[in-house]
Amino acid sequence: MTDKLAKILTAATTCIARNGVRGMRVNDVAAEAGVSPGLLYYHFTDRAGLLAATLEHINKQVSKDDAAPSSPDAEDRARHFRHLLLDEIKDDADVRRNSVAWNELRACSIFEQELAEPLSRTTAEWNREIAQAIVAASEGTSEDEAAVTAEILTSLVEGISGRWLNGFITTDHARSLLTTAIDSLTTARPTTLHEPSGQGLGK
Repeated sequence: MTDKLAKILTAATTCIARNGVRGMRVNDVAAEAGVSPGLLYYHFTDRAGLLAATLEHINKQVSKDDAAPSSPDAEDRARHFRHLLLDEIKDDADVRRNSVAWNELRACSIFEQELAEPLSRTTAEWNREIAQAIVAASEGTSEDEAAVTAEILTSLVEGISGRWLNGFITTDHARSLLTTAIDSLTTARPTTLHEPSGQGLGK
């Protein structure tokens, strides 16, 4: 990704965090990035394309900064796995902005259907990344076990993050809750994803 594209997507994240998805305007993003609106339409075609690209940009921030270690040391791999999750909640302006924007995009996907598919794809990519880190960090963990654990943990991150962003819990408490969940789930890993019996709501 070029520096200019990264700057545009960071500007879009900032605008979403500041004004929400429905309040985001392409012209505002262009002004925040210091580029012409035409450049945004050239790269992303329309507002929906910009939103989808912003989702992917947010999702890649932590993995970009915390590449998987090449070391064969199990402790290094375990530390990497924990940081992939814990780094989603910390006292850092960029992390907070990305978290606010992610939660806003997720919430608005209920009403803006053009967000549903890219959000589903981006979430699946996040789950896969965490599952791969679990397999690398935990000897003897199968891919199926890791996939279930990863989905539970990413769901917990989203829920805990929402309470943290709202100020209901402190950063330290949020990280403590997540650490407890990581330790519990990686010590006693779920082996099967149990499907609900009968018909669920909305089916």
